[in-house]
Amino acid sequence: MTQTTTTASPASPAKKEPHPALHASGTTLTGAEILWEVLVREGVDTVFGYPGGAIMPAYDAMARYPIHHVLTRHEQGASHMADGYARASGGVGVCIATSGPGATNLVTGIATAMLDSIPMVCITGQVPSPFIGTDAFQETDIQGVTIPITKHNYLVTDPKDLARVLKEAFYVARSGRPGPVVVDVTKDAQQKSATFEWNDEPVKLRGYRPEHTPLSSELEKARELIDAAERPVILAGHGIIKGQATGLLLEFVRKTDIPVAQTLLGLGGFPASHERALGMMGMHGEAWVNQAIQDADLLIALGMRFDDRVTGKLESYAPKAKKIHVELDPAEIDKNVKADVPIVGDVREVLGSLLPAVKERKRSAWVTHIDGLRSESAERDIQTHSGEAHLYAAHVIGDLYRLTEGKATVVTDVGQHQMWEAQYYKHERPRSLLTSGGLGTMGFALPAAIGARFARPNDETWVIAGDGGFQMTACELSVCAQENLNLNIAIVNNGFLGMVRQWQELFYEKRYVATPIGAPDFVLLAQAHGLEGIRVTKRSEVEAAVQHARSVSHTVLIDFRVEPEEVVYPMVPSGKRLDEMIRRPRLSPATDPHDSVAPPAMTKTDKD
Repeated sequence: MTQTTTTASPASPAKKEPHPALHASGTTLTGAEILWEVLVREGVDTVFGYPGGAIMPAYDAMARYPIHHVLTRHEQGASHMADGYARASGGVGVCIATSGPGATNLVTGIATAMLDSIPMVCITGQVPSPFIGTDAFQETDIQGVTIPITKHNYLVTDPKDLARVLKEAFYVARSGRPGPVVVDVTKDAQQKSATFEWNDEPVKLRGYRPEHTPLSSELEKARELIDAAERPVILAGHGIIKGQATGLLLEFVRKTDIPVAQTLLGLGGFPASHERALGMMGMHGEAWVNQAIQDADLLIALGMRFDDRVTGKLESYAPKAKKIHVELDPAEIDKNVKADVPIVGDVREVLGSLLPAVKERKRSAWVTHIDGLRSESAERDIQTHSGEAHLYAAHVIGDLYRLTEGKATVVTDVGQHQMWEAQYYKHERPRSLLTSGGLGTMGFALPAAIGARFARPNDETWVIAGDGGFQMTACELSVCAQENLNLNIAIVNNGFLGMVRQWQELFYEKRYVATPIGAPDFVLLAQAHGLEGIRVTKRSEVEAAVQHARSVSHTVLIDFRVEPEEVVYPMVPSGKRLDEMIRRPRLSPATDPHDSVAPPAMTKTDKD
């Protein structure tokens, strides 16, 4: 079969040039027309949305503008598509909905973007100004609802304010630590006319300081700690990707010989094949990574926020280590972990300043120690086992990595499969893994991948989702058909809400309450949407199915029927130290890991 040609997108995509202006500044336009005028000038070419009464004037005007509208099947899908578009492109994603339930259906996607620092502008219709506060049909105070989950939001009741507000919204969304912005526009503000005023001057907002310059004294303290450290570890977070700092980090590691651990959202920010790449840290991070962090004498945290899934028990986190914390958002400094050297600033700028200042040296003893930890874990690795008796999720993802040569853009849902993807699919470039980290939103993968396809249409794109989460937004399969998308979907189908079931197995004596989940026949479901479906039940069938999906130019859904009671190893139980991991049982070469070995009990700490 012929393979689909894959073109790797650059880590830092060039900013799109805006379409030529359709109306000159000073022209009288309706508010609806002004809305699209601004979007065109901001370089928007695709929006994701669902129409309704309060946003109808905007939809009516949209037909006159060079913007492609993707009709979603649910507004939550629209917000995730805008999110996926932003993650894949590095730009701002845009979604649009009507008032009331249309606006509130965006909330989960807005919260997802907020916790992962994703720039989005969410435009909602609102009832006419005179009806606000009267409990009018489909009236909801979406400003009040979204205050805790947006970077900023606006209510526009006069069309003369719309151009300024939308320009500010894009600026706020993309500047500093990015995030979602809601612009709520009343129906009468869309219908009335005003003079359209536009200028290309940079936005300046009183009291808003999105950029921070690191102090030279802080940089000097950091340099001293780095030069003196014998067992340092770099913790590379999402900020490396957001700050386009991969190249500088590679140079910094070359000079300092410091190993690099990554957060879930940081995967791809440092090439997995690099000899100093350790892999993912945290609750389901690699055992050697967690142990190295606990043994370290210095942690250099770059663009990450020390969330609970990374640290384990805070009181015992990296007890021997000094901490340098580089973060653009001052609110994150000292919030969870006390920094010995706090540096508020852009990670790229900070690395650029530190790179010429630090000493060039080797840390051979430290690297050898970590290599020993890594080799001990290798014999426990399920991917090294080649048994064909069962189909395991880890095998599916490992085979997918091998067959795509690690070059695909992967969009995962949330759960066990998400952690196996992080462990077994090795990411070499930024923005090649798109996943919901902070909010952990089930149902994210399919719509986010649709958004990513519009952002990077030449990428080979794979959805990896569980059977539970996939059902939450499966209606968006119709978008794949309607838009004739080339998207590959791998459903890791174990008949359970897998991660919750794992906790029930390990911590609740296998009382599987509300976790066995039925599902439609996913192959027939794909066909019902006009798409292609394939079922795989044996490992020997994986390669043919994957290669077929890669060879065609339409959406293919593969239903992988995997073992139902597979466990993600290692796992740091809640409230335990980072090195108190439940480890994958040690295996002999002839032993199938799931035929004869039971998972360890919660109380057993495996540190051998």
